[in-house]
Amino acid sequence: MALKSNLFAGVAGYVGRSDQQGSVGVFVRHAGSDVWEHRIKDHQCWVVTVHPKQEGLVLAGTSDGVYRSTDGGRSFTRTDFPKDGKEIWSIMVDHSNPATIFAGGSPIEIYRSDDFGATWRTLPNPGLADRAVMPFACRVMRMAQHPTNPKTIYAAIEVNGVLRSDDAGETWTDISGDLIRLAQLPHLKSKIVSNTYNEGMLDSHAIAIAPADPDRVVLAVRMGLFESTDKGATWQDMEVGRFAPMTYGRDIKVSPVDGTWYAALSVAAASHVGGIFTSKDLGKTWKRFDNVTVHGTVMAVAPHQTAPDRVFLGARYDGEVFGTEDGGKTWQSCPLPTGVKDIYALAAA
Repeated sequence: MALKSNLFAGVAGYVGRSDQQGSVGVFVRHAGSDVWEHRIKDHQCWVVTVHPKQEGLVLAGTSDGVYRSTDGGRSFTRTDFPKDGKEIWSIMVDHSNPATIFAGGSPIEIYRSDDFGATWRTLPNPGLADRAVMPFACRVMRMAQHPTNPKTIYAAIEVNGVLRSDDAGETWTDISGDLIRLAQLPHLKSKIVSNTYNEGMLDSHAIAIAPADPDRVVLAVRMGLFESTDKGATWQDMEVGRFAPMTYGRDIKVSPVDGTWYAALSVAAASHVGGIFTSKDLGKTWKRFDNVTVHGTVMAVAPHQTAPDRVFLGARYDGEVFGTEDGGKTWQSCPLPTGVKDIYALAAA
């Protein structure tokens, strides 16, 4: 069944399953069509962002820098990016100046474009020391900009905590100290592949701020959802487990239309259950939003940019994508082609 929305999916590697590799890159499904088109084929993709102001502009973070489409995803070309073979895991459009775009990489590095993503420059290195010895390089998973002070930017680092910049990315402050304090609590200790039980609280996946509450930052980590109201000096557990049977926080978004919070929660990074939970009271309470059954960790939630009733989710392992276009009353399965496995990113416009 055709959708009213344009969908963009980023597909990347297959952690722990080297014998099950399949297609990677960027897949696009245009409104009115039920066919996914494979637009970027030669590079893994960890983030896809639809520009909120520039019609037709779509940016993809790949294993070879940033790729850009100016025709709504019908074609992509590599931008003038300063490094070959650089993994890009996050992209953020400056809400105060739509020509300015930030990108975050692995190993940790921040880039900035001032011409809608056509050319990029490398910002000064944040200088964050590795706190956990992991089998992969730390990466900038997501960035969030203060709604009324655009020079203040937060960056969620996997696996290394959170950074804050107060000068639009020129310098950064490490604001992970209180996350490490929380990691000493027995129920927040977690060590899977590193050398420290701080690993779970430093395993940052997403970060977001709602315009309705601009001084409150919400962070999604392995151990749940946490919030700060003092620019990251302290963090508090939102105790999402009171409302959800699963607390592994992989993604968190705020609807740009009505301010609803959407959280992608699962049991673990490698699990076979998960769902989308919503909050309409700025995170005080949460409830299950979707009514679908996934067979992998829910990796991404994608609220539509202009239509609040349209929301989509992507789950890893089987290329699963589900969506609603009537506010959650009904859901439609729109899976990626056979052989596509690990979805990392989803965007809707």
